[in-house]
Amino acid sequence: MLVLGVSAFYHDSAAALLCDGQIVAAAQEERFTRKKHDPDFPANAIAYCLAEGKADGRAIDRIVFYEKPFVKFERLLETYVAFAPKGFTSFRKAMPLWIGEKLFQRDLLLRELKALDPALGDKAKLRFCEHHYSHAASAYYPSPFASALVLTMDGVGEWATTTMAIGQGDDLNIVKEIRFPHSLGLLYSAFTYYTGFKVNSGEYKVMGLAPYGEPKYAQAIFDHLIDVKEDGSFRLNLDYFSFCTGLTMTDARFDALFGGPPRRPDQWLEQRHMDLAASIQAVTEEVVLRLCRAAQAETGLKNLCLAGGVALNCVANGKVLRDGHFDEIFIQPAAGDAGGALGAAFAAYYDDRRAAARKSLLKRPDSMQGAYLGPAYAQADIEQRLDKLGAKYEVVSEDALIAQTAEALAAGKAVGWHQGRMEFGPRALGARSILGDPRSPTMQKALNLKVKYRESFRPFAPSVLRERVADWFELDSDSPYMLLVADVKASRCRKMSAAEEALFGIDKLNVLRSEIPAVTHVDFSARIQTVHKETNPRYHALLSRFEELTGCPVLVNTSFNVRGEPIVCTPEDAFACFMGTEIEFLAIGNCILHKERQNKDLARDYKHAFDPD
Repeated sequence: MLVLGVSAFYHDSAAALLCDGQIVAAAQEERFTRKKHDPDFPANAIAYCLAEGKADGRAIDRIVFYEKPFVKFERLLETYVAFAPKGFTSFRKAMPLWIGEKLFQRDLLLRELKALDPALGDKAKLRFCEHHYSHAASAYYPSPFASALVLTMDGVGEWATTTMAIGQGDDLNIVKEIRFPHSLGLLYSAFTYYTGFKVNSGEYKVMGLAPYGEPKYAQAIFDHLIDVKEDGSFRLNLDYFSFCTGLTMTDARFDALFGGPPRRPDQWLEQRHMDLAASIQAVTEEVVLRLCRAAQAETGLKNLCLAGGVALNCVANGKVLRDGHFDEIFIQPAAGDAGGALGAAFAAYYDDRRAAARKSLLKRPDSMQGAYLGPAYAQADIEQRLDKLGAKYEVVSEDALIAQTAEALAAGKAVGWHQGRMEFGPRALGARSILGDPRSPTMQKALNLKVKYRESFRPFAPSVLRERVADWFELDSDSPYMLLVADVKASRCRKMSAAEEALFGIDKLNVLRSEIPAVTHVDFSARIQTVHKETNPRYHALLSRFEELTGCPVLVNTSFNVRGEPIVCTPEDAFACFMGTEIEFLAIGNCILHKERQNKDLARDYKHAFDPD
């Protein structure tokens, strides 16, 4: 049975294909169009999934959209009526779009599908899945668990913003929910907006900024903005927000409470903004911990699955793991709306009584295949593409590729790494990555300013051999999707002087904290990816070789892109980023490229090629 899942029309459109309950392919539309967070119908992603599955429209049994547009329209309309006459300007702008397009999204989807392949436009094949059920299914069904508690948290779907579900074998049922406008995701996004970052893309910047501040405003948030019960259920005080009726997230009362208007994106970050970030992060962690503890106590389940945009908050995830209420945690790597395409496909597959296979018990590992679900490129194809670009390269054996790349890293070079199938989800996991030496005291700043062209405060994540993670970090469990934060091992850290301890804010950035300063955040934490030989043998071999050279089984791993650009997909994308940044060494398949050997006429101004994210 072939099931095609689709998410679209809000942000991070994507497609996923299942064959008899096994994931064949999944990819975001942005990787093909080069438009970050592309919300449009995922024509390219669908075409890729069909090609990877060697299927045409006639072979597809079900096509499933990740939410129910009519119910979403109902929520929008009821919200405006409830708050009338406030918000009439927003209402007037939104209604023509919804009435003219989104209310009739079924027809729109069928038209777009038919344009791709007439057989995809068959009305009988199309289904719709509730938004948070798609999230829950995306986490539970690929997990290694026979039973689990499933929590989903995001901004809003149709009505739900937070749900608790129970998975048992093939069955997944939502048993509790919190509804719009009470939303932990929207609360966090309000602070994303207020601190000068983009909603739906800048939340991870707030998380990265938080360790530079103190949670001085956390009590004010609890006192004025959110009422949280012991079981984690909550309500927002809507007097401080305008997302229900306006075109912004916050209002004048919010400004007065926190000492001024929202920061403009072009303004300097001040200590107040860092303290605000620390405060909303602390509040979010407390709410998530209460939700998880109460749900575990109520259900008795010891396995936890997480999805929804809030599940990308890897600091909170790490605290849930360390809290000890669950034996194991599985987090969907594409936890946001892109993963909804995969969840919708799983939901339809397990709902269809023709499903031949049953959810297997205690799979090891999970069935996400390391999240390597996107396009790969054969060696001959890579060489043909590089020739067409005018690139200068040498073709080497796999052993030579690993050896030369490890030597380049040990020499302090920034390395572009384009290997195998592209990752599904927002994280680069060693298939489309920029790599560096974590021992270098200058690597973090150099990668931010000279390669990524982004804010200097942004931390980088470590990739570490799974079998060595406990030697370097306060973690001894799998974290293959870079969604858990833990501290660097105390024995690897450097004792700071009294003067260094007294530093505040961005002044903390240049203080060496450990043997791996490039991946040690200012609070001694790191967002860890464990690398497994079973899912990415070539990347595992590179880390092993780097350890042989340096004694360190860790690499800096950041996504292969610059600020505002989607992660690279094709060899052409990788070469363009290589030639437009200060990446010095590029490995694509078995091809090695050195920057100094390239035709300088092929260089491009990449710093300004994409809008800030």
